[in-house]
Amino acid sequence: MTDVEPEQSPAGFLNKVDLQTLIDQLHSEGYTVIGPTIDQAAIVYAEIHSVDDLPIGWSDEQGPGHYRAVNNRTDTYFAFTVGPHSWKKYLFPPQTLMSVAERTSSGWRFLSQAEAPVEKYAFLGVRACELAAIQVQDRVFLEGPWRDPVYAARREAALLIAVNCTQAAATCFCTSTGTGPDCRESFDLCLTELADGFVLESGSTRGNLIATKLPLTEATASQIESAAREQQRAVQQMTREVDLSGVHDLLVQNPEHPHWDDVAERCLSCTNCTMVCPTCFCSTVEDIPDLSGDRVERRRQWDSCFNPDFSYMNGSIVRDSIRSRYRQWLTHKLGTWHDQFDRSGCVGCGRCITWCPPGIDLRDEIVKLQQHADDADSRESGSEGTL
Repeated sequence: MTDVEPEQSPAGFLNKVDLQTLIDQLHSEGYTVIGPTIDQAAIVYAEIHSVDDLPIGWSDEQGPGHYRAVNNRTDTYFAFTVGPHSWKKYLFPPQTLMSVAERTSSGWRFLSQAEAPVEKYAFLGVRACELAAIQVQDRVFLEGPWRDPVYAARREAALLIAVNCTQAAATCFCTSTGTGPDCRESFDLCLTELADGFVLESGSTRGNLIATKLPLTEATASQIESAAREQQRAVQQMTREVDLSGVHDLLVQNPEHPHWDDVAERCLSCTNCTMVCPTCFCSTVEDIPDLSGDRVERRRQWDSCFNPDFSYMNGSIVRDSIRSRYRQWLTHKLGTWHDQFDRSGCVGCGRCITWCPPGIDLRDEIVKLQQHADDADSRESGSEGTL
């Protein structure tokens, strides 16, 4: 886990041709490097071995229910926002073998997988909203009454190399959630891409040690100013904001609002929003025996509050309508998450908007609920003033 230094080291500058040196250094220290790459016409996260695996010259175009990877015909490495993958898939995998029970001559033997060797990952290209999402999952899996041993081991071994956003998609709203677009904390190293290289900052002891092995020069005042301008461009491109003040009470106090019916007519309950969300943590556990009955594997896999069976209890489904499932998701994500974990479950990455087939935009749903609440307040105030 990132061990933040009391004071960050002065910014250095890494020439673009030396980015491969960083990747080679990570490999030499035993890390499996995971970074952005092109696969099936999307920018996704996967293992990379060289800079040639990065999406050089690729950007993305996003909107509600819309995603396109676009070749911008430049030599940029990180001129895109976020795709369908999040780092959650490596820290909290979609499927995890939790334990094994084997029948022996002396009885059943129980083997926990929590102590199995953990692969060391170096995440290259973590955005500010994703750093915030990892912090949210830390709160869920590490800081409660029970620590998840699988998550804890993977998180401790992970090295986070952040990249400051220099552009934003139409679905981004991290300025509304206060989680970006600039990376402020919880990283080991942070890069801001310029035309000829990267302004590099270190945010931890591990990051400092790696930085000392790179061919860095001290970043000039001009380079630091250019990096700041590039980051500001992403802020300026986020023209769509949403007021999240008072949203907790708005959602909690309106469970029977008629607007939920309007959303239900459009929602497919397909689970896409929860699968791409970097903070959702719903899961289910299954015990799977082999054909002999002498070995049973306990596996945990991702689940979703949009699955009808997820709320199955005592012979019936608690949330048996799309209306109730969407209401549960949005109310928890933006409202009652605060009650559980003292912070919002949304980091403003916009993935749930982009990858929703009918293009439901949670920003619109909040605005509509706020407008309905304001109209109701106005009507109530008017009636009180009438004799």
